This record gives sequence, structure tokens and C-alpha cells, in this order.
Amino acid sequence: MQRDEALSAFFRLERNVMPHFIIEYSANLEEKIDFQPMFKAFHDYVISTGQFPIGGVRSRAIRLDHFRVADGREEFSLLNLNLKIGHGRSQELKQEVAENVFKILCDFMAPITDTSYCQISFELTELDPVLKFNKNNIHPLFK
Repeated sequence: MQRDEALSAFFRLERNVMPHFIIEYSANLEEKIDFQPMFKAFHDYVISTGQFPIGGVRSRAIRLDHFRVADGREEFSLLNLNLKIGHGRSQELKQEVAENVFKILCDFMAPITDTSYCQISFELTELDPVLKFNKNNIHPLFK
């Protein structure tokens, strides 16, 4: 029974980790954004809170070749960031993290939004602890 309890505790712990930064961006932003410095800023920030283990943080950007913004003008662009986190953090922490991540995002996007039309959106999503599963063998490298 001890092994089952240990496995259960391990999987409960795994469900609380993350976060994942997922960016969707219109193809007309491709040449305007260097995602690696943005990802580094996101990672550095969430790790600095002490609430997210380094081995669970990951980022990706997905280019949208098929999109339409507003009335369809070609110069209009969009960028959406979804920050997915595991269940169990306080509302205060979630709000603080969301506000700071959005500020980081807007700071990185300022050269674009200051000179062109771009819709920026952000959402922090807390995943259901029962319906979220993952297996990550990178965590032990950072313990």
C-alpha cells in the first residue's frame, strides 16, 4: 500500500506544476517578434515567484496562417497568450501572476503596438486537477 500512496502523492504533485505559455500569433507578425527573449522573461518571472518549478515551465508559439482581424485589413494582426497553470494556487497569486505576465507581454509587444494595429489578448487558465494528466522526466533534473 505504501507504493500506491507514494504514486498517488507523486501524481497529485505533478498535477500542481506547470506553467505552460502558449502563444498564437498571426503570420504577419512573424518577422516582427523574437520569441526567445519573451519566453525567457516569462520563465524568469514565474520561477522568481517560487510557486512554479523550473522543470515544468515551457513555452511555445503557434503561427496562424489563416486568420482574420476586424474587417480583414492585411495590416491588422493578433497575438493571444494562454498561460495554463496547475490547480491549487491562491486567487491572489493567480491575479498577481496574470497582471505581471500581461505587463511583460505588453512591454515586449510595445514596439509593434506603437507602430501598427495589433490585438493582444491574455488568459490565465487553471486546469482541473482531476482531468489534467502529464508525465515529465525533466523535473528530477532540477531538484
